Amino acid sequence: MRLVLTAVGRLKAGPERQLCARYIERAAAVARTVGLAGVDLREFDESRARRSEDRKAEEAKALRAAVPAGARVVLCDERGRSLTSEAFATEIGRSRDAGLPALVLAIGGPDGHDRGLLAEAPLTLAFGAMTWPHQLVRIMAAEQIYRALTILAGHPYHRA
Repeated sequence: MRLVLTAVGRLKAGPERQLCARYIERAAAVARTVGLAGVDLREFDESRARRSEDRKAEEAKALRAAVPAGARVVLCDERGRSLTSEAFATEIGRSRDAGLPALVLAIGGPDGHDRGLLAEAPLTLAFGAMTWPHQLVRIMAAEQIYRALTILAGHPYHRA
């Protein structure tokens, strides 16, 4: 199974991009030890549509087109569930053990996710009740992916 972090919008060169890349690289290094084929980051351009609903629909279409058949999609949304790092690791492990080709963790654009996409998602996650800048959400998601894989590997990075 591949683990894919997708995000609407592209991070500019700078410390945020470097930190996100560092966690993705660390996660990719641990991935094979826990039975994963790899960890990827995919960025999509923000829609230029005038209306929010149209932007979200276009971004959802791009995300759906990039999701491999049979993959599980987990959305990041402020109205989602809060999970512990251990519970997130368990979700990844279950998807891997079910033989899924990919688990996609998707961060929407500034307007959030399309309603239809939210309705289709088997799991929607929140990084707390506060609203976070997309750059920080991407870094937090990358770090949580790395943390989850170290939990699955029994690595001491996660100390609860």
